[in-house]
Amino acid sequence: MEVIDKARELLSLDGKVAVVTGGGSGIGRAICTLMAEMGAAVAVLDINKTGGEAAAEELRERGGKAIFVECDVRSSEACKAATERVIESFGKIDILCNNAGVAIRKSVVDLEEAEWDLALDVTLKGIYTLSHHVIPYMIKARGGAIINTASGWSLKGGANAASYCAAKGGVLNLTRAMAIDHGPHNIRVNCVCPGDTDTAMLRGECRQLGQDQKEFMREAANRPLARLGTPEDIANAVLYLASPMSSWVTGAYLIVDGGGLA
Repeated sequence: MEVIDKARELLSLDGKVAVVTGGGSGIGRAICTLMAEMGAAVAVLDINKTGGEAAAEELRERGGKAIFVECDVRSSEACKAATERVIESFGKIDILCNNAGVAIRKSVVDLEEAEWDLALDVTLKGIYTLSHHVIPYMIKARGGAIINTASGWSLKGGANAASYCAAKGGVLNLTRAMAIDHGPHNIRVNCVCPGDTDTAMLRGECRQLGQDQKEFMREAANRPLARLGTPEDIANAVLYLASPMSSWVTGAYLIVDGGGLA
């Protein structure tokens, strides 16, 4: 029984405040749900007002503390305002999950410059922009945990995904750099590298490529564990990196892909 209690204590987020970008749907929403279940007050950040408000309302209906903050992570002004709103509401930020991202499935020949800018600005610049405003509060509080959502394609290339691979590769190395800079402040910075996960984003990739959805999903599940990931699979990994259980883990990437890169 003591072991079970110790495990619960190491995974508990009681009294913590978590900020999750892209929290209105998919992996982000699953992260918000699990963070709240483990005791954190959650700020759901999303550019999609409808999805973000619904996610925050669901958390409150389940007895959790949650707010929705509309935020375009490409904008420094929006990130500053969102950070201040969270501080006003909850008084601090202990956990930052930089999860927002855009997947455009095109080669460099087919990719328009505006599409390249969108993918890099949301997926990579957005981590810098929000972290720029949040980290000073973590430094003042003498600690925090930042978890960035990278990808299996942070570690290898993929077909017709030039901007996505570039952005996610940047996420992984940015994570390492942030871990080095802010380790002395007791801020741990890590990233998760999901494989194909059953979300609206993945189905959107299928439509972009003009492929049959059933066949696309079947091929995506072709990995040692023989299934697609679920948003909850990724959220579980994020919880580990956010919790005291990973207290000596920083600058690391955790592959969560059913063995796809094995």
